[in-house]
Amino acid sequence: MTGPERKLAEPTPSKCDHDCILLIAADADEAARVLGELGSVTEERFQVEWVTELSGGIERLRDGGVQAVVLDLNLSGSQGAETFDELFRAASGVPILIVTEADTEALARQALQRGAQDYLIRDQVNGYRLRRTVRTMLDRRAAEAVALENEVANATLNSIGEAVLRTDIRADVTYLNRVAEEMTGWSREEALGRPIADVLRLVDSVSGAAVDNAVATVLHQDKTSTTAMISGTLVRRDGVELGIENRVTAVDDRSGNLIGAVVVIRDVGAARAASLETSRASQHDVLTNLPNRTLFNDRLRQAISLAERQGKQLAVLFVDLDQFKRINDSLGHTMGDKLLRSVAGRLVACVRRTDTVCRMGGDEFLILLSQVEHAEDAAITARKILRAVAAPHILDNKSLDMNVSIGGSTYPDAGQDAESLLSQADAAMYEAKQHGRNRYEFFRSDMRARLATRLLLEGDLRYAMGRNEFLLHYQPKINLKTGLITGMEALIRWLHPKQGMLLPAAFVPIAEECGLILPIGQWVLLEACKQSRAWSDAGFGVMPVAVNVSAVEFQSKDFLSGVRAALIATGMEPQNLELELTETVLMQDAESAVVTLRALKAMGVRLAIDDFGTGYSSFTYLRRFPVDTLKVDQSFVQEITADPEGTTMVGAMINIGKSLNQRVIAEGVETRSQLDFLQRHGCGEGQGFYFSHPVVAEEAGTLLKDGLQQETLVH
Repeated sequence: MTGPERKLAEPTPSKCDHDCILLIAADADEAARVLGELGSVTEERFQVEWVTELSGGIERLRDGGVQAVVLDLNLSGSQGAETFDELFRAASGVPILIVTEADTEALARQALQRGAQDYLIRDQVNGYRLRRTVRTMLDRRAAEAVALENEVANATLNSIGEAVLRTDIRADVTYLNRVAEEMTGWSREEALGRPIADVLRLVDSVSGAAVDNAVATVLHQDKTSTTAMISGTLVRRDGVELGIENRVTAVDDRSGNLIGAVVVIRDVGAARAASLETSRASQHDVLTNLPNRTLFNDRLRQAISLAERQGKQLAVLFVDLDQFKRINDSLGHTMGDKLLRSVAGRLVACVRRTDTVCRMGGDEFLILLSQVEHAEDAAITARKILRAVAAPHILDNKSLDMNVSIGGSTYPDAGQDAESLLSQADAAMYEAKQHGRNRYEFFRSDMRARLATRLLLEGDLRYAMGRNEFLLHYQPKINLKTGLITGMEALIRWLHPKQGMLLPAAFVPIAEECGLILPIGQWVLLEACKQSRAWSDAGFGVMPVAVNVSAVEFQSKDFLSGVRAALIATGMEPQNLELELTETVLMQDAESAVVTLRALKAMGVRLAIDDFGTGYSSFTYLRRFPVDTLKVDQSFVQEITADPEGTTMVGAMINIGKSLNQRVIAEGVETRSQLDFLQRHGCGEGQGFYFSHPVVAEEAGTLLKDGLQQETLVH
């Protein structure tokens, strides 16, 4: 083989403008020969770049645009097969042809095992063989690229959610993706070569008559109509019918000649079901599966229109769970969710199928009573709901008690549109809460002003702590035998910037509902402990202080740690702190209350049952509650001189306290006759206006220093 002149065998100064063959050879004569052979045939002239060193070849490969590599393993400084490994890492996916000497053929075979496409012995290379080997490598690479492209295309078609079929010019099936196999019931192997009409059977959704699949139409129409779309029912191979949309598109080759059609089928039955499910999810509460506010508003507007046409009445009930937050705080949100589902079921059971129960969110529900004959019918339903919800809820072997407050409004008397009815039912619900909860109220015109006042007060309450508007008053507890002060009860007051001094009844229920009672209660506890310590440091002796605890505080998961923190922060001895809890608070979850009370006793804190006689605690629980003091509610003390039965009740309460070895304190002592009765029946201590009104800390300090006038206790 005659090679070209040496002056042509010079390393290529720059890379080709398009894909080329990269020659890596150190020998100029050999490079000239290869360059000449690869470029010697006009019909198949290869663009060739030549570099003399491996490093240059690697750098060129990284620039891209190389179709194949011709590598001389006998480079100067070559490490044999290791040389190929280094190049192969840079030429990943690029075919490599090895040119080597006969005595190093074994090395070429190693390169072949490591990924080279082929090798040639230098002495056996001629122009034809070299060109054929390079062309074979390039064709193989192109075929692999096409195969990979087809695999990617098939994987893509199999991953989409629509059925895809392809036909040839005769409308015979040439391809189905997996979704098409599932929708038609035909496997790819069975369907290939069959007429599309056999595989794709379409009928009219109404009449059931056969429908053309539109493939023949697209294949035989002129170029102006290359796409067709029809809707109908697909009859699967096993007879199952599916609602579908069928889109047929003509397919041309690169020359523009028609070669077949592509059919894309969408299961609109599944889409319709998914759409309905999405619509339903957007209109229903996830937790309870009840209609949500959106659906309720729509039904309420329709009910109003119907009631207006027929001259009927309807009612809206706003139902709010009383003190639901304590369930979440004490038992966790999982238990709270179960209770919400239980309440939802009972609400649905209380109304007719034509009525609507909706969950607003949180612990609030709305009820639409459509076509109410008489306004009293809505009140009957409200009473039914109160009874149903109040029955114990047995959840995870726990018995939970829950009450609701209900506000109602009626059309057309209370409102003419949906917004007014909802707003008025909301106002009535708050009125029910203000009157003690576990009751219902229907909207009256005077409620609106009271609700507005309450909302303003709630807004001011949120800033009261930061503005230092709270203060504590103290009322002494008196030993009814000696007249000595045995302790002080801390009572919160709010010095409102506009309304002046507010008592707890005006704002504590609001604080409980809006979640502010926890920081307020912690502040009261800390301030009371500080004051007790201050009196002790002032030389007034040890002065126990009592603090009232609400249900929300007592059931909070941080309650015990908060008590412990207040004692540590103030250095107060635990036995000088007494926590007062009402019977109602303790009996909401008596078993859990016993656990918390015992934990408090383990700290050394003293405990009192406040408003004794107004709750429903049994004698059994009174014995189990580790309390130190019973405080007889002032309502019974007030009846001592007004009702003979009152004297009997108070006497019995005093005896109960004595039998349990507990201190008995009578609250609300206001007259001498009440005091005389208590002294005769052996009541140990008393508290009330007869001895002292609640006073600021400075005046309380004066009482501790000077004591009470003895004539208050002695005739």
